[in-house]
Amino acid sequence: MARMHLKPRLIFDRCVDFLIQRRVQVPSAHRLNDLIRASLHERKAEMIALMDSQLLAETRNLLDDLFTAPDAQNRYRLTLLKRLSQSTSPSRIKEAVADFAILSELHHQLGDILVQLDLGTAGIRYFAGGVLRSEIFQMRRRDQNDRYIHAAAFVAHQFYRCQDNMVDLWLSVMASFKTAAARDYQETLVQERQNQQRQIEIVVNGLEVSVFGVMRDIRSVMSAANLSDAEKVAATLALLEQGQTEDFDRLKDDLASTAQDASWHAILEARSLKLQNRLSPLLRALNFMPNKRAAALLAAIDHFKADGDLSTSHAPTEFLNVEQRATLVRADGTFRVSLYKVFLFQAVTTAIKSGDLNVEQSYKYRPMDAYLIDKERWQQEKGHLLERSGLTEFTDPAPVLATLNSALSAQYQATNDRAADNSHLNLRKDGTFHIGTPASDPSEADPLGDLFPQRQDVPLAQVLETVNNHCSMLHSFEHWQQTHVRRATSHPALLAGIMGLGCGIGVRKMARISSKITESELDHTVNWRFSLENIRAANDAVIKAMDAMDLPNLYRQSQDQLHTASDGQKFEVRGDSLHASRSFKYFGQGQGVSAYTFVDERNFLWHSLMISAADRESAYVIDGLMCNDVVKSDIHSTDTHGYTEAVFGLTHLLGFSFAPRIKGVGKQTLYIFKPINQGARDWAIRPDKTINEAVLRENWDDLLRLVATIKLKENTASDIFRRLNSYSRQHAIYQTLKAFGQIIKSLFILRYIDDLTLRQAIKRQLNKVELANRFTRAVAVGNPREFTQVEKEEQEVAEACNRLIKNSIICWNYLYLTRQVEKAPDTHARKNLLCLIASHSPMSWAHINMLGEYDFSEEKLRDTLGILPPKKAA
Repeated sequence: MARMHLKPRLIFDRCVDFLIQRRVQVPSAHRLNDLIRASLHERKAEMIALMDSQLLAETRNLLDDLFTAPDAQNRYRLTLLKRLSQSTSPSRIKEAVADFAILSELHHQLGDILVQLDLGTAGIRYFAGGVLRSEIFQMRRRDQNDRYIHAAAFVAHQFYRCQDNMVDLWLSVMASFKTAAARDYQETLVQERQNQQRQIEIVVNGLEVSVFGVMRDIRSVMSAANLSDAEKVAATLALLEQGQTEDFDRLKDDLASTAQDASWHAILEARSLKLQNRLSPLLRALNFMPNKRAAALLAAIDHFKADGDLSTSHAPTEFLNVEQRATLVRADGTFRVSLYKVFLFQAVTTAIKSGDLNVEQSYKYRPMDAYLIDKERWQQEKGHLLERSGLTEFTDPAPVLATLNSALSAQYQATNDRAADNSHLNLRKDGTFHIGTPASDPSEADPLGDLFPQRQDVPLAQVLETVNNHCSMLHSFEHWQQTHVRRATSHPALLAGIMGLGCGIGVRKMARISSKITESELDHTVNWRFSLENIRAANDAVIKAMDAMDLPNLYRQSQDQLHTASDGQKFEVRGDSLHASRSFKYFGQGQGVSAYTFVDERNFLWHSLMISAADRESAYVIDGLMCNDVVKSDIHSTDTHGYTEAVFGLTHLLGFSFAPRIKGVGKQTLYIFKPINQGARDWAIRPDKTINEAVLRENWDDLLRLVATIKLKENTASDIFRRLNSYSRQHAIYQTLKAFGQIIKSLFILRYIDDLTLRQAIKRQLNKVELANRFTRAVAVGNPREFTQVEKEEQEVAEACNRLIKNSIICWNYLYLTRQVEKAPDTHARKNLLCLIASHSPMSWAHINMLGEYDFSEEKLRDTLGILPPKKAA
C-alpha cells in the first residue's frame, strides 16, 4: 500500500481490517502509525535513489524546462500545462492540441523511468496533485530528485487527462453539431412543407382550368348535334392537348425530394467546414488502439492523418454503408469531400461510444477489459477473489438459477392469488395494469420547526463548531502531502472554507467578508486541505456520530433493515464546462449538471456525486451503495431515471435489494423461466417473455469477474457502466447482466403489486430525497441554482462541502432534540415529545442563520470609496 501511495489514514484502516480478518492481534495505533510512516519514507527514498541513478541528463533538462518561462510569456511552462481547456472554440482546441503535443513528447521521453518508478494510478494522482496545488517557488524548494518524481508523475497524469479531455471535446462538438443540424433540418422541412402547400394550392386552382374546364368542354363537344363523330374526336383530342401538367410534375418532384435524405446531407455538407475546424486537429492528435472490429475505420483515420487524396477512387469508404457511399458521388461524378469528412467524424463518434475505438493511456476511454480484474489473475486467484468479495454462493450458476426459478414461480402464484382482493390494482383490457399507492401521513416530510429555537437564530459557524466538538470532523482535513508534517490550520479558516464553498459564496469573497481570516490563509487552506477525500471523510465523521445516537432510530421502519434512496437535482453551470450538458427543459440556452444525493431513513446524507445532466442516473447508483462504510443499505430506492434491468441484476449480486419507483410499472415487461405457459390460465398478471438462460450460463464467469471488481473496489461501477452502456447490445457481459436483472426485476414488480407497505415505504423515502434537494438550495445562499466551478473535481468539492453543512445541521438538530428529550419533566411528556419528533423530519433549517450578520454602525455605513454626493441645484 505504501508503494501505491495511499493516504496514511486509508493504509491504517486497511491494515486494521486485514489483521482483524486474519485474527491477528492489532498493535497500538502509535506503533502502526510509525510503521506506516517508515514504509512511506522507505518508498520515497527508493524512488529518489532510482531517479538519481537512472534519469538521463537529457531527460533532466526536459523536466527542468517545465520550471522555466518561454521568452514570449511571463508564465512558466508547468503552469501553462496545469489547466485543461473546457472550450470548444477552434482556437482553444488548437491550444489544447498544442499542449497535448508537448505532454506527448515529455511522456515519450519519460516512458522508461515511469515504468521503473511503478507509481500506479494512485501514486501518479498523488504526486501530480502535489504539483497542481503548488506554486513554482514551492516546487523549486524541493530536493532535485524529489522534484523530478513530482514532475514525471505530473506529466503522466496530465497526459492521461489531456487525452480524455480531447475525447470529451470531440463528443461535445459532435453533440452540438448534431443538435444544430437537426434544428436546421426541421426548419428546412417546415419551409419545404410551406412551399408544397403553396404548390398544392396552385395545382388545385389549376384543376379548375386544366381538368374540370376541359371536361366541361369535352361534355359540350360530345353533346353537340351539329358535329360528326370524327369532328367530335378531333375536337376532344385538341382539348386534351391543352391540359397543363407542369404544376403536377413540379409538385411530384418536390414530394420525391422530401422523401429522400438529400436535404439532410446538404445540411451536413454546409456545416462541415465549421466541424472540420474543430475536429480535424483532434483527430490528427488522438491515437486509438488497434481493433479488428474497427479496422476499416482505423484505416480511414490513418489516411486522413496522412493528408491522403480524398477522391472517389482513393478515399477509404469501407467503413460506410452502401447508401452513404452512393451519396458521396454527385450526378456529375465529383466527390463530396466535405460530406465524406462528416461521415468519418460521425463514424469515429459512434465507435468511441460503442467501445470500438479506445485510448490506451487514458482514465476514461480504455477498453472494457481494462476496467475489470485481469483475466489471467482471475483464473489464478478466482477462489480467493470470490471469497474476499463474498461471492462464493454464486460460483455455480445452476443452483442460483434454480432457486430464483422457484422464487419467481411462487411469487407469480402468490400475487395472482391475491389480485382479486387487491383494491389498488386496476387491470386493463390490453393486458397491462395500474397499481395505486394511497398517500401516507404528509407531516412525515414536514420539518420539525416548532421544536427548535424560535426567537434566536443559530449562526451556521456555531453549528459547525458545535458538531466538530462532538465528532472532530475537522481532523479529516489533512494536508495533501503524506510525509511532510505541517502546522495545523486554524478552525476559523477550515470553517470559512466549508461555508465559502458549500454556501456558494466563493472562497475569496468569504475571506473579504470575514474577520480574523486573510485571503491568503483561506486560499492556502482550501488549496492544500480541501480534497474530495478529506471532505467525504469529514461527512463520514458526522454520519458516524449520528449513527451512534439513539434518536435517529425513531425514523427506521425496521431495526434490522435500513432503507435508503437517491435522486438527482439539476444546476446550471456558468462558463464553458465539458462536464455540463445542454438541456432546454432545465437550463434554457445554458448548460448544467446534476447533483446526485443519497439519503437513508434517518435523514443521513451519506453520499453525493456530480454527474452530467445528460447522463442516466442509474450508472451511478452502485457507486453510492459501495462507497460508504458507515451506512449499510439493505434496500435502495430511486425514481425511473435511476433504474435499469442491469442495476437490478448487479444490486442483487452485491447484496442489496433494489426497489425503484418505476413510471408506468404496469407496462413493464415481465419474465419467467421456460416454459412461458407454466402458470395457470386464469392468472391476471402474466409473464410476457422468458429468461435467456443460455447467455447467463455462457457468460456467468465474466459476470462474477465484473461483480468482484466492484465489490473489491478495484474500479468504480460508474466507470464500468459507462463503458457497458456504450457497448449496449454488442457486449456479452451487458447482455448477461440484463438477463439476470430481468429475473430480479420481475420478482420486484410482483412484490410491488402485492405489498402496499413496500410501495408506501418507497414513496416515503423518495420524499426525503426531495426534501434534501430543497435543503441543498437553502444552504447555497450565494448561488442556489448554479455552480461557478467548471471542472468536475471542483464541482464535487463544492457539493461535498454543501453536504457537510447539511449533515452538520441535521446532527446539531439531533443533539438539540436529544437534549430536549432529556429535559422532559416526566415519562408521559417524553413519550409525547418522541412521537412528535418521529412524525416530522429532522431535516429542518429555518432556525439556522446562513446569511451572516450585518453591521449598521456609523463606521460601517460611512462611504469608504469616495463617491461624491449629488450636486444640489442652484
